[in-house]
Amino acid sequence: MNRKIKSTIFLFTAAIVWGFAFVFQKMGGDDVPTFWFNGIRFIIGAVSLVPVALLFEREKRDTKRLLRTMRAAAICAGFLFVASYLQQTGIVMTGDSGKSGFITALYSVIVPIAYFIFFKKKTSFNVWLGALLAIGGIFLLSVKGNFTVEVGDIFLLVGAVFWAGHIISIDMLVRDISPIRFALFQALFCGIYNLCVAVPFETVTFAGVQSALIPLLYCGVCSTAIAYTCQILGQKFSDDQTLATIILSTESLFSAVGGALIGNEVMTAKGYFGCVLIFVGVIVAQIELKKRKA
Repeated sequence: MNRKIKSTIFLFTAAIVWGFAFVFQKMGGDDVPTFWFNGIRFIIGAVSLVPVALLFEREKRDTKRLLRTMRAAAICAGFLFVASYLQQTGIVMTGDSGKSGFITALYSVIVPIAYFIFFKKKTSFNVWLGALLAIGGIFLLSVKGNFTVEVGDIFLLVGAVFWAGHIISIDMLVRDISPIRFALFQALFCGIYNLCVAVPFETVTFAGVQSALIPLLYCGVCSTAIAYTCQILGQKFSDDQTLATIILSTESLFSAVGGALIGNEVMTAKGYFGCVLIFVGVIVAQIELKKRKA
């Protein structure tokens, strides 16, 4: 199996799992506060990756590589910590997993723009067109009749910026590390970051954790352990980060599917059209325009 096929399979798996995770995050957020929810789910994810790392990454002892992997994981976990907090809070506030998925998908437009601003990587016309389409979609999806925007939408939008930072940081740091151990340490560090905030500032009950057990297990084992490992492997095997970002952005479609099938969610016609504009904007922003040869 060549690198491109491997990358595509891993990235689509991550997108599908993440898409369905939105509805489970909404369900779990009703019973467990945000930092506790994220702390528990990421610790579950880290623990579930221990046997995977032991079975599939039998490497020779290399202290420098291990330290390099842990350092990269600590940095990326910082972006993940902020992004997952903003996303989880936004999902609970809006109560709409499909809408949350589409706003989150804006990281796909933000990534190439961030590369242009911070790394001087040229950005083509289609990226700016995609950004305008996505902004129009957000307007239809988030702005009500009296021109008010929900606070939850703002959390999700700012979260999309940090998801973009997370993708860029992984792209820059995963080339010479142990990918599964990286996923394990990233989940572990992110869980610790969340619990450090949760313990002094939030209150959780055993009954609440029991009620949210299925969402916690799904988000811990599937969304954290499986999906983030697939993302890391997918980006590691991919020679085209544009294609990788397009595939990851399809999580927005699966979030709407999950919301409809599991959460019985329905949006207005204006909301659905806004979702279409956001998705089209995401795709347009990723298409590479080649100059016609003379």
